[in-house]
Amino acid sequence: MKTAFLFPGQGSQVVGMGKDLCDNFEEARTVYDEASAALGYDVSDLSFNGPKDELNKTFRTQPCLLTASIAAYKVLQAKGITPDVVAGHSLGEYSAIVAAGVLPFSDAAGLTEKRGTFMQEAVPEGKGLMAAIIGISRDVMDRICLSVRSGYVSPANYNCPGQIVIAGEKEAVEEAMALATEAGARKVVALAVSAPSHCTLMVGASKRLGELLESLRFATPAVPVVNNADAMFLTNGDRIKVSLIKQLNSPLLWEDSVRAMTESGIDTYVEVGPGRVLSGLVKRISSSVRIFNVEDSASLDKTIQGLTA
Repeated sequence: MKTAFLFPGQGSQVVGMGKDLCDNFEEARTVYDEASAALGYDVSDLSFNGPKDELNKTFRTQPCLLTASIAAYKVLQAKGITPDVVAGHSLGEYSAIVAAGVLPFSDAAGLTEKRGTFMQEAVPEGKGLMAAIIGISRDVMDRICLSVRSGYVSPANYNCPGQIVIAGEKEAVEEAMALATEAGARKVVALAVSAPSHCTLMVGASKRLGELLESLRFATPAVPVVNNADAMFLTNGDRIKVSLIKQLNSPLLWEDSVRAMTESGIDTYVEVGPGRVLSGLVKRISSSVRIFNVEDSASLDKTIQGLTA
């Protein structure tokens, strides 16, 4: 058995995330205490009690989701369950590098808060948009984005076969949504996000992120990190640092990443953190693999039983 730990990204957050693990495991409580000390506010209170509007602010969501994921990781680690490789979806890549020992958790907490701020400030609210397109192939969606005349739009996330997220200027994204519907898309949905990530509108945010990363030391990972920007197995701290800068303004290659892991021999995936978004994507990419998730005590017990069966 070869196992990959997968860490969720923005959109998986929910009020109450992490509370069950925090109530039942000292390892999780320690992570929340460390996050609160690093960020200067009560991360557990915001995560467990909301309000939802505050938790959904990008610069709050990112460190809170990181904290919930690392709390779940620490509980798994205490149970003796560790990965052969790690990967994360967008923001989740920061959880992955913490799990791989590349960056201390407290540094990552502050970094993700800044990342959220940079993203929000890069595009004025209401000027950008992201949308999920279901039931259209990559080639067709790529051609649609190139044909748009009202502004800039491009593929942002290649999530799984038939599911692509696009991002860009609001009018251009809306035009692409209409064209995708005409081309036979099964579903077209505007996403409730405040910043259009993984496209060139984030170049300014990437530059600011790069300047911040220069002050941080990235260690050699204990296990390979499969990155979003290239779907490659990275084993060098400096390459991971460069990849995180590129990630913010480049398409996210999640489908490619899962295929690369499966082709390398990974047969078991554990989604570590809130929700089961990544579990659903993996099922549609590699139907033969085993998939588990850990977000609370019940899912932890089920995962441990499954992994030791």
